[in-house]
Amino acid sequence: MALSKQQIAQRIANELQDKWYVNLGIGIPTLVANYIPEGIEVEFQSENGLLGMGPFPVEGTEDADLINAGKQTVTVLDGGSIFDSATSFSMIRGKHVQLTVLGAMEVAQNGDIANWKIPGKMVKGMGGAMDLVASADNIIVAMMHTNKRGESKILKQCSLPLTGVGCVTKIVTNLAVLEVKDNAFHLLERAPGVSVEEIQAATEGTLVVNGEIPEMNF
Repeated sequence: MALSKQQIAQRIANELQDKWYVNLGIGIPTLVANYIPEGIEVEFQSENGLLGMGPFPVEGTEDADLINAGKQTVTVLDGGSIFDSATSFSMIRGKHVQLTVLGAMEVAQNGDIANWKIPGKMVKGMGGAMDLVASADNIIVAMMHTNKRGESKILKQCSLPLTGVGCVTKIVTNLAVLEVKDNAFHLLERAPGVSVEEIQAATEGTLVVNGEIPEMNF
């Protein structure tokens, strides 16, 4: 059974480590803040100038002045801080963020990512994504394995304008957890009830399968 967006975020949250600073992109990545494992402390950063971002507010408690980079209302934990975007990007470019979680429209087997533009469609700009992928050493992508037409988004080569080159380290989709290395996608885990054969059929890029592939744990 394919994962929901919430389950993708929950699986990515298992990658968090104590005392890490983590940037969450818009879309599925923002949900990661709702699933911090017990026993660890993580500081979530948003490039519009927020450190110490908490989970999404309960309906009716939203504060329109507290937003993330995607203009969604968020919460701020005790001890959180708000500052200008220049300071925020200094933090990103200075490599003070241990993990970046982004959404994507396409990822290639060499680690290229396309997540900001579909030619012919109006966009506001790439936002902070290009700074994030250029500066981060640990990038996890949260995405659907295929598009609405059933075509793979896990590719040999991206067809859309690139956001970053050779930068993605791991991908969590609704079907699988993939590690990007040696110019291939290495299958680490599969969604509960999803077979290796289904993942292979949904993956255009080179998929490496070594041994028995476990199902994800939640």
